[in-house]
Amino acid sequence: MELDFGTALAELGPSLLDGVGIVVYITIAGFLSSLVVALVLAIGRLSRSRILNGVLITVIEVIRGTPLLVQFFYLYYVVPMLISGIAGLFGIGITVQIAASTCGIIGFAINYGCYLSEVIRAAILAIDPGQREAGLALGFGESQVLFRFVIPPALRNSVPVFGNYLVMMIKDTSLLAMISVQELLLRTRTFASQTFLTVEAYTILALVYLAISIPLSQVAKLLERRLSQSR
Repeated sequence: MELDFGTALAELGPSLLDGVGIVVYITIAGFLSSLVVALVLAIGRLSRSRILNGVLITVIEVIRGTPLLVQFFYLYYVVPMLISGIAGLFGIGITVQIAASTCGIIGFAINYGCYLSEVIRAAILAIDPGQREAGLALGFGESQVLFRFVIPPALRNSVPVFGNYLVMMIKDTSLLAMISVQELLLRTRTFASQTFLTVEAYTILALVYLAISIPLSQVAKLLERRLSQSR
């Protein structure tokens, strides 16, 4: 078997560079959105309301108990049909279609948000109760204490875990090929099917993912060391 990495790199390389831009955009938007979702869920889980806790636990378990790929399919195919069907009940005839990249961002926000919510909740519970008591003693309200004295150090302590999840999200963007997002895997699969340079194409794809993931992993480790030293 003769391999032609030169041709594969010359022809596939520019397309993968475009794909990297899409992957970075979806990853950043999805990760930032997941942090917002996670923070909301974590604060909700700290509520004394049993009903609210029950609802949030159910939602988190459902999301964590179903594959991310299935959630992408649900957002891309099922949700638009549900919206159109509900609108039809009110006599509104509309056809809803959600962009594949938008489904990816929403899917990541919900899925990773549920996982990260438990990380943030655990970090909040690990904060010294003395910080809360000190804030209350200074005359701050419960919500002010939470957002000024509890959540900031909890998020800071969670940075290493956030870095790991960010790397995982980058790799999970390959699942978006199944809903036609023009990311790295879909571009590589299309190229390989047209040129039959299968070994070369997928080897280059793996190296591209490594080139993105390894530096991010090192940055996460560096942040972890810096935060450990600061503490």
